Amino acid sequence: MTTVPPTTDLSADEARRIVLRAQGFLGTPDRRAGVRGVLRHLGAVQLDTISVLARSHELIPYARLGAVGRKKVDSAYWTDRHAFEYWSHAACILPIEEWPHFAFRRRAYRGRPHWNHQLPDGTYDQVIKQLRTEGPLTATELGGAKKTSEWWDWSGTKVAVERALMYGEVVCVERRGWKRVYDLAERAVPADLLHDELDDAECLRRLVRLAGQSLGVGTRADIADYHRLKGEQVDAVIADSGLVPVTVEGWGKPAWADPAALETPPRGRHRTTLLSPFDSLIWERARTERIFGFTHRLEAYVPKPKRVYGYFAMPVLAGGRLVGRVDPAREGSTLVARQVTLDGPKAVPAVAQALVEAASWVDCTDIRVERVDAPDLREPLAKEVTGALTTALR
Repeated sequence: MTTVPPTTDLSADEARRIVLRAQGFLGTPDRRAGVRGVLRHLGAVQLDTISVLARSHELIPYARLGAVGRKKVDSAYWTDRHAFEYWSHAACILPIEEWPHFAFRRRAYRGRPHWNHQLPDGTYDQVIKQLRTEGPLTATELGGAKKTSEWWDWSGTKVAVERALMYGEVVCVERRGWKRVYDLAERAVPADLLHDELDDAECLRRLVRLAGQSLGVGTRADIADYHRLKGEQVDAVIADSGLVPVTVEGWGKPAWADPAALETPPRGRHRTTLLSPFDSLIWERARTERIFGFTHRLEAYVPKPKRVYGYFAMPVLAGGRLVGRVDPAREGSTLVARQVTLDGPKAVPAVAQALVEAASWVDCTDIRVERVDAPDLREPLAKEVTGALTTALR
């Protein structure tokens, strides 16, 4: 019989600091572990096609480690069979050691009674055969990804290889020019990890525990959302997951925490940085509002006239708070802050610092501030940016 420990009470501020430390934004970053350390610490790094300053999977380690070389990021993810891509919170890069724990999802895909795309007879087997003799290969190299120019109109080859990916017979081993590169799982996954032996309960216990550790503290919905589990799946295993029940001031719902996160008060240096909208610190809107009192959503897919903060507005983290947003663009060697939202005059220095550091990282030597939500703060922000940029370029 599992013994549930007594509930711990946390203030809202204590919970916020625990979350920041768990996500790698409070305390000294482990630079020796680098990008791979960030991936293991978070358990999942989301991928997305949008690239403004950089792609999201590059922005995630940058936000925690600072100006890590962009070419080194992809290399760190994909070399030495260190990671694989699969469906977690969304399409995510995952540590290779978690391959066995996604067996429950691979089994679920194999058991689906139907698919949206029809697959011509023999195509699946042909793709597997071609990968065995010629792989790793992109869908284009396998024979073509699309039947027409429409993004959804996949060829039989693309349908087959994506199905094999979901089943776990094929693995995405890297992204090349943003195209998935596929190889057989028997080559891509280390032999000691290449199995589906764990039952669903064991897989779910591991993923719930990992989510709790990566979040620091979270509600049932928070924990379920991290790897896109169902609430009832979380309920079935959380008592045996190693997480402990807590109550958090103002949350209104029961929560669970990583016991290691409760052992010592979170202390140390706070990061000041731009955040990708796909960063796991803020990727769940309700949680972001609950922890930071900050409403944010990605507006890239919102019609332009209806956007409030901009196409790819990036929240600014400073002093453990979200203090504004920047919708960035690049014009040659100039980083353009197309639209800036500030949480009052005190946010000006932090936003300026975040802009200058981001500009340096992407090799921009100038910054132009365009619109600011509070017009009277545009000049102070531009002045602060100029001063910080001059200092940085000395």
